[in-house]
Amino acid sequence: MQARLRAIAISWCAIASIVYLFDLMAPRLFDATRAGRPFGDDFINYWSAAWLAFHGRAAEIYDWNAFHVFETGVAGTPIDFYHYSYPPILLVLTAPLAALPYVPGLFAWLVSGWCAFYAALRVASPTQGLWLALATPAIFLNAVGGQNGTWTAALLGGGLTHLERRPLLSGVLFGCLAYKPQMGLLLPIALAAGGYWRTIAAAAATVAALFAASVMLFGIELWADYLANIGVLRALILEDGTGVWHRMMSVFVAVRRLGADVTTAYAIQAGVALLAAIGVALLWRRRDCLSPLKYAALVLGTFLATPYLQDYDLVVGAFVAVWVHEEMADRPRIALTTAGGVLLLPLFGASLASGTGLAIGPFVLMPAFAAVAWQAVRVLTPPAATLSPRKDLQISKNTVSLSP
Repeated sequence: MQARLRAIAISWCAIASIVYLFDLMAPRLFDATRAGRPFGDDFINYWSAAWLAFHGRAAEIYDWNAFHVFETGVAGTPIDFYHYSYPPILLVLTAPLAALPYVPGLFAWLVSGWCAFYAALRVASPTQGLWLALATPAIFLNAVGGQNGTWTAALLGGGLTHLERRPLLSGVLFGCLAYKPQMGLLLPIALAAGGYWRTIAAAAATVAALFAASVMLFGIELWADYLANIGVLRALILEDGTGVWHRMMSVFVAVRRLGADVTTAYAIQAGVALLAAIGVALLWRRRDCLSPLKYAALVLGTFLATPYLQDYDLVVGAFVAVWVHEEMADRPRIALTTAGGVLLLPLFGASLASGTGLAIGPFVLMPAFAAVAWQAVRVLTPPAATLSPRKDLQISKNTVSLSP
């Protein structure tokens, strides 16, 4: 298994590196190939926001026109409309970017994010972590988009892998994940159901510290600007979805692409989220449930619960693959199908959605969640007791007959 994974990882890395470098250099070599996309794509948002925040111009971050003008200057060429949709606490977490020039900052962002992801994955899988960290397709999409998927995976996956042994560290990691709250949607439910109160306290303290730091550095007005933008961004990106729906893997977008209106899509999304939350709570309240199954159910349940889920967010699916392989070894075909589906969904989901108009994310993630829940039920359900002969009818070999 490890030799096969190593071969896949090496082949994938060679192909993905060539494709990534071509995609990265295309704007400079062929102006028409990626018209409107800056070097490093979405990374321009993270770098620009950090630079502005720590050069006394934080007010421009949530001013769409001013932010676009600044980013156009950074790119040195006309670009499409980009925006910063994250809360001000991310400005605190990404402060080092403000000290780096743009291009070195891009590679520092991608390399450090991968290293953090690998460090967390290695804890979950010491023997196969390296090759899986290299071969996970979502990492390629994350790099092409200059996105934060590896950081999200490091925080969520790392927090779960350390939960039993280092609950306070897990709380700090979960607290840092507050920069992307939709990826921690079910965490409070799971932690409360499992009684991880120290982790909850550490997470709350971390969020409070990040919030306080952002207010001290940039003022409370920046939070007001951020909150004022959320509703408009939700309508443009999620509900309307022009230009980005094909990359969305959520139930909400799948229902919208089938023709449902916004209200119906939200209602169905809420129903699925409620079922996922109930399933996660029931598993996490059982102390005798194997931890990897609980972790996998939580991550998959989060995928189903959030209406905003892009393909690069599925980097954390590598942890699901590890946990499924570990705890479903007695059902190898189901384990392979579940893990393979979660890993390959980011690679093919967007292209299939572009070509067919069908968002396949829920059709992969729902069966995966059901498979993990089914395995957990199997493990928790004791086998039927086998009938044994009555002791009073057993005759020992040493019994001496007293009859004549």
